[in-house]
Amino acid sequence: MPDSQTPAPRGGVRLARGASPWLLPTVATAALSLVRARRSGRWAAVAVPTTALAAGMLWFFRDPEREITQGRVISPADGVVQSIMPWKDGRTRVAIFMSPLNVHVNRAPLSGTVTSVEHVPGGFVPAFNKESENNERVVWHFDTELGDIEMVQIAGAVARRIVPYIPQGTKVEQGERIGLIRFGSRVDIYLPEGVEAAVEVGQATTAGVTRIDRD
Repeated sequence: MPDSQTPAPRGGVRLARGASPWLLPTVATAALSLVRARRSGRWAAVAVPTTALAAGMLWFFRDPEREITQGRVISPADGVVQSIMPWKDGRTRVAIFMSPLNVHVNRAPLSGTVTSVEHVPGGFVPAFNKESENNERVVWHFDTELGDIEMVQIAGAVARRIVPYIPQGTKVEQGERIGLIRFGSRVDIYLPEGVEAAVEVGQATTAGVTRIDRD
């Protein structure tokens, strides 16, 4: 199933929504330094790091199109499975660590209706640290064919903003873009009781592509 949102430019990659506050000033500074570098050697020294930073920002905020995998629960995030933990209520939490090199646009793990989008204030310790469970986060709940599915976007040490794309009450398709976490971070998905994880700790995941549950 192809991605349901606006087609990407030629080449299959676009920039993530919510990138502008970081990207525009960086690109503008790089452009200005390149123009002035033609007249001044001092500006040439400035142009090198600013251009590299702008290129890095463009890479970080990439948002490629995906062919969405068929399956009950698919990965909401690009990254590496950090932990798989049984929860007291019978659910299984699959935590996915996202490094700054990963695509940071998150996708709906199932089709359904968004029943809750809750912002929870917190700290900003590194997302791979256990204490990151108390970080700034956004808690999602989806009403799906498997019942209530919880997903949590967790900010990291550098990420200071989680940008939800859709509000409570929205119907989403599996694999649809639902939000962005700026810079390194983590996404947790809670599998309902009786649903077994198909991934392993250390396994790489791709949002919209990697299947999380096992038949």
